[in-house]
Amino acid sequence: MVAILMPHRRAAAGLAGALVCLIAGIWPVSALAQGQLKATYTISMTGVSIGQIVWLVDINDKRYVTSAHGKASGVLSMLVNGEGSVVTHGIIADDRLVPSYFTSRISDDEGNSDLRMTFEDGAVKDVIGPPPPPANRIAVTEADRRGVSDPLTAMLMPVQAGGDALASGNCARVLPIFDGRRRYNLALSFKRLDKVGFAHGFSGVVLVCGVLLQPIAGYRADSMLVKYVAGRRDLELWFVPIVGTSFIAPIRVLLPTLIGTLEITAEQFDAVAVPPAAPPMSPAVSPQ
Repeated sequence: MVAILMPHRRAAAGLAGALVCLIAGIWPVSALAQGQLKATYTISMTGVSIGQIVWLVDINDKRYVTSAHGKASGVLSMLVNGEGSVVTHGIIADDRLVPSYFTSRISDDEGNSDLRMTFEDGAVKDVIGPPPPPANRIAVTEADRRGVSDPLTAMLMPVQAGGDALASGNCARVLPIFDGRRRYNLALSFKRLDKVGFAHGFSGVVLVCGVLLQPIAGYRADSMLVKYVAGRRDLELWFVPIVGTSFIAPIRVLLPTLIGTLEITAEQFDAVAVPPAAPPMSPAVSPQ
């Protein structure tokens, strides 16, 4: 979600669309199980609806695919306006989601922008599509492209050993993210447990993590907007478990901006565990 909405005029590409996200209870989960999620989120600014995001997640014991499509318009279209989609494919290694390739397409008043990233050994191998960044942006170095994840994968966090999806330690991590243009960290810390009952398909306890945005590269050094958001300590991600898996994802995002709080809230959240496919049966042997 934070990855489709970046606090930036391109409403479907950065920090807010990377979150796109999600589920609750203290349930034991298995990394070898499988789960699917379809969630629909409403984007609102100061209580006014300005758009929607649909997020799909499919995780099995070896691979995963996740996609999101978002559109922002309406009353505040002069400030936030655009449409975008992102897709990530990857593998599961050491109980973590590891991206293989990531694609995005953004359409707004500035035109269309397509991007494709491939990953290898935990680093960005190739980026195809975006034009060279303006000279007034902090340059993204090769070091900035190592040890990173794409925005969608970053929001699907593995549960700590022990399987307690609501354990405070699940918030104690830093998410290194590169969206093809901007490199930033989301530093998470435990804030509280809360309850929700607003999502069709989900109601219960959630893990609330405080978030500190740490811009690294790809930004204008003098950007007042980035400085404002990066300095705030009231960003929040509300996490719930994805049924059938050992991963959690956000069901709600709160992001302060210069004109008020941007909120991304799941109105529909359908998550199901999918039993692993049974191995093929051996062909019957006819008696001689």
